[in-house]
Amino acid sequence: MRFIFPIPALFSQLSLSALSPDRAIWLATIGFAGCLIGTPIGYGIGKVSGSLVLNKIMKKKWYDSATALFTKHGEAAILVGAFTPIPFKIFTILSGCMNYPLWKLLSYAAIGRAVKFYTVGVLFYVYGRAAENMVDSVLTIILLSVGILIGGVWFTVRMIKNRKKKRSETSVVQPPKDSIDVTAGEE
Repeated sequence: MRFIFPIPALFSQLSLSALSPDRAIWLATIGFAGCLIGTPIGYGIGKVSGSLVLNKIMKKKWYDSATALFTKHGEAAILVGAFTPIPFKIFTILSGCMNYPLWKLLSYAAIGRAVKFYTVGVLFYVYGRAAENMVDSVLTIILLSVGILIGGVWFTVRMIKNRKKKRSETSVVQPPKDSIDVTAGEE
């Protein structure tokens, strides 16, 4: 529903939570649900027309490079993007345009957006209107830091998995160094 409603859900949540802190968790749930409903819509927009637009404004080799990069590191971009003040619809449209798997987009969007919406909801529910100053001054930094931390952990885990995969591939391709070639003297 975010494509119909131009104001980002977080801003609406902040304003309404400040007015009624006792309903902050409910407002977080509505914002989270709206984001999950809007995610496939943005993906569809990107899938249908995103490639046409990007191909017109980008060189083919840049588009191919961006597609490969997003395919390889899309999870980190989506997770970090879910925490930043950048409108999330940019990431959903880009995901559709780059043919990123929808189920992965929804999974990472659900994780990132849940943390963002429910952090704000819990702060307002617990601290009431006093959370407004906390949110204004600190929340963006906290959410961005959490996003970078999650992205860093994801990147580290992925790097470790890739190293293990490369080690297992090289051990299968190359024979062990201490093996003896029995056929060398049989001519």
